[in-house]
Amino acid sequence: MDTTEKRFESDIEAFLLSEAGGYVKGCRETYDKSRAIDMSVMLAFIGKTQPKAWARFCRVYGNDAEAQLYKTFQRNVDEHGLIHVLRNGVKDRGIALRFCYFAPASDLNADLVEKYEANILTERRQFHYSTSNENSIDMVLSLNGVPVVALELKNQLKGQSTADSMRQYREDRDPRELIFNFNKRVLVCFGADLRDVVMTTRLDGARTRFLPFNQGSNGAGNVGDGGNPENPDGYPTAYLWERVLRRENLLALLQHYVSLQTTETLALENGRQVKKASTKLIFPRYHQLDVVEKLVADTRERGAGKNYLIQHSAGSGKSNSIAWLTYRLASLHDASRESVFRTVFVVTDRRVLNAQLRETILSFEHSAGQIETVTDKDNSSKLRDAINDGKRIVITTLHRFPLVYKEIDAHAGKNFAVIVDEAHSSQTGKSAQKLKTALADTESALKEWAELEGKEEAALKDEMDVLSEALLSQGQHANLSFYAFTATPKPKTLEIFGEKRGDGSFDAFHHYSMRQAIDEGFIEDVLRFYTTYETSYEIGKISEDNPEYEEPPATKAIRAYHDGHGFVIDQKAAIMTEKFREITLNRIGGRAKAMIVSPSRAHAVRYFFAIKKYCAERGYADVRPLVAFSGKVKYDGKEWTEPELNSAGTLRISEAQLPLYFGSEMFNLLIVAEKYQTGFDEPLLHTMFVDKKLSGVKAVQTLSRLNRQCPGKIDTYVFDFANSNEDIARAFKPFYEDTFLEKAIDVNDVYTFWAELEKMRLWSREDEDKVYAVYSAAEQSRTALGKISSALVPATSAYNRLSEENRFKARALIKNFCRFYAYVTQIVRTFDAELHKSYIFAEIFYRFLPKNAHEKVVLGDKIALVSNKLTETFSGAITLAPEKAEKTFPPEAPRRKPAKPTRTFDTLKNIIDKINLMYQGDFSEADRVIVEEIFDRLQTRQKQLSKLAKASTPEMFEKNLFPAEFNKVANECYNRRMDAFAKLFENEDFYSHVMAEMGAALYADLRNRREGAKRKE
Repeated sequence: MDTTEKRFESDIEAFLLSEAGGYVKGCRETYDKSRAIDMSVMLAFIGKTQPKAWARFCRVYGNDAEAQLYKTFQRNVDEHGLIHVLRNGVKDRGIALRFCYFAPASDLNADLVEKYEANILTERRQFHYSTSNENSIDMVLSLNGVPVVALELKNQLKGQSTADSMRQYREDRDPRELIFNFNKRVLVCFGADLRDVVMTTRLDGARTRFLPFNQGSNGAGNVGDGGNPENPDGYPTAYLWERVLRRENLLALLQHYVSLQTTETLALENGRQVKKASTKLIFPRYHQLDVVEKLVADTRERGAGKNYLIQHSAGSGKSNSIAWLTYRLASLHDASRESVFRTVFVVTDRRVLNAQLRETILSFEHSAGQIETVTDKDNSSKLRDAINDGKRIVITTLHRFPLVYKEIDAHAGKNFAVIVDEAHSSQTGKSAQKLKTALADTESALKEWAELEGKEEAALKDEMDVLSEALLSQGQHANLSFYAFTATPKPKTLEIFGEKRGDGSFDAFHHYSMRQAIDEGFIEDVLRFYTTYETSYEIGKISEDNPEYEEPPATKAIRAYHDGHGFVIDQKAAIMTEKFREITLNRIGGRAKAMIVSPSRAHAVRYFFAIKKYCAERGYADVRPLVAFSGKVKYDGKEWTEPELNSAGTLRISEAQLPLYFGSEMFNLLIVAEKYQTGFDEPLLHTMFVDKKLSGVKAVQTLSRLNRQCPGKIDTYVFDFANSNEDIARAFKPFYEDTFLEKAIDVNDVYTFWAELEKMRLWSREDEDKVYAVYSAAEQSRTALGKISSALVPATSAYNRLSEENRFKARALIKNFCRFYAYVTQIVRTFDAELHKSYIFAEIFYRFLPKNAHEKVVLGDKIALVSNKLTETFSGAITLAPEKAEKTFPPEAPRRKPAKPTRTFDTLKNIIDKINLMYQGDFSEADRVIVEEIFDRLQTRQKQLSKLAKASTPEMFEKNLFPAEFNKVANECYNRRMDAFAKLFENEDFYSHVMAEMGAALYADLRNRREGAKRKE
């Protein structure tokens, strides 16, 4: 058996030169190395496809025609790039010439079809390209004489692999050679062996970056690792030449996919904002090409009216996939040569349009006026006009549709494609409903309704009103196709957009898993270096009284007291700072950054001050924090905003500027509270400190802020103070590979909800009619809100007459009914006018209801932190073993018979004891923060302390009067038991915290006693 590299080359060549491959053998003698072009092939193509233009060109230039053609071609390539010239051709003295003809959108124009078929694709092995040496490329593919694809082929059986291909491109292929000039000749360089394929679009010596071009271990679109599956018919890498590079597919790639992207970013240099531009040539990765082609093929075959779910992980290049799909759908024709869609919408869930996605789509070559973008700053009429005028592509946010849906023209016979970026549960909300109302062609739904009602369509149409329109817009529609992209599908997302399989379950149409993205090196594995901490603590009761409290609010108050305690914050801040200096500052060439995820806005501000104080006391100048939170937060007697804290001297960083400044060298630590946990893309982010409970999608989205790659980034670290490694593994498992829904919901459950709600007799059908009449009025008058408020009075009164337990139950039933109805009507049409009115009433009524009252428990003067200890519980990699059962969502089903949790009461001491039992640790005497012995001794000085408290303010007592008393008692305790009290005197911060805690608690206790005594008098 021949196992040489030449055998490998011969097999590839044999296919390419076959009828299926579509190539012809290139000629070594006619290739001009100095021009990096085969002029004879180019002239043959132009002469055949543009004889009149070429004849005119020859008349103008005579014997210099060939030289002038090359000069014109090269001048345009130098100015605009090769891909632009191939797509648009050139002009010389008014003569238009093209160097390639791509496939027309339909075969209506026979002349264009003939010219497309006249393209000459050539293949040559051992391609000698240089005038200065005898180096050769294993194989080169050319289009009409222009080299466009290079292949270096290796054979594992001879001890070589793609690693050798990459070395060869980096070390032996000079990018200054014309054939390798960026976007001037060869557009993509492949390295292929028997198992793997890699590619690059720019040779840059040792800095050349290669990307995997594999299908995935189980084939493209299926869940698996990197690599390629077995091929029973040949090489595992045969897809490269049999699919990707075959004649019609290479031409399609050059026509639709290869794209020059120029991105502008703001950077800070010496404190000044500087615009920086970078240009790269985008060639699709295999899964991107696969998903777009499969979606286009399925849509061409089935037409409009189908939903598709694409589960692609972070690192999949989703923005480019969406951009390619957008343009392909906008130009798609069916078998009858008609455009499949009038308009393609690209819709994002976020209220502010995703700027990166918008710029990606706009960066692809397109015709002027083809695209309309509607941003948060634009008037909503812009969206209305774009829809009514039939713009080919519209980029907007989901939340724009409720503002314009009433002003959209009828859509009989018009189809629309809606590409949804980050599809989540908002697709069951009101904005999604209004999108359907705006775009749906309800003719087929009207026919279906007429059959159910036993009426003529014309009669029903005459009876149409706002209610009818709402019912007809429910469910799926034959003129609307949805293409939903997400890395983390929820059960509702799966049922609305997913593929229904034979066993009744729902799955995505196409997958690119987190597992594959990590394996291929497109994202970092954020779970590889993970450390968790467990907090053990003890709370002490310092007040003499022992009041009774409702347990849940009191337990919550005690936990909040602990978590926000100054000593606890300072202890964690110290660990975070030291880990940051030890690890983060030594990564990515000293440019790495970190994020602290805090549980609340107040915590974010406290961490900010605690870290700055800790660094100032130790002279650390290399920790430079920013903080991100909304609104105002009170700290140390003053209200702070984000820009106020992120200010230094004359520098004041606005909320909009924060990402820019954090990305600069000026700052390297970002403390966040419910900001920047999703959609934030900072490749230098390396370390995350988590002090917030995370679960499900939220955990995946938050930790995934670390996974972006950049040069020099080889790992990431997470230090988690709030979650166990098991918690995080549980959150990630469903999205590591494939997520599917076990079976569909029972849509009739919505009637079960309604029946239970109706039993409570809160409102009547007449009440619903009154509210709906105002709600559905064509023009909302100034009195509309007042009329609705009045119409809700009977229901509000009935609600208020309920017992506390039944109010809780009613509120939960109304909420669940509204959510479930909104979900169900995205999937099916009910044609139930009464139920829809009930939904409208319930949805409005719910917003009018007072929120369930929760007793606010304040315990600051009754409890104290006795001990606190942080223990490292796990350090290592969190592994996610492939287990199908872990990735299955049960069917989404309504919760029935909500019941208010039983209210339990207990004494403060017993509640404290229960919490201490839950968080108990193995404390040494030295771990004590407030020692019972000190407290007992201070109690004996109560008379003297009471006098001091009576004559002073809290601040005067705690800072000026109490410290002397505390010092006396502390020294007495130390002299009696040095071992137990040594830590108190060895750590100044520790001593200060203990004293401050004691002072505040005693002052409050003494003042309360005095006030109580006065009331008795």
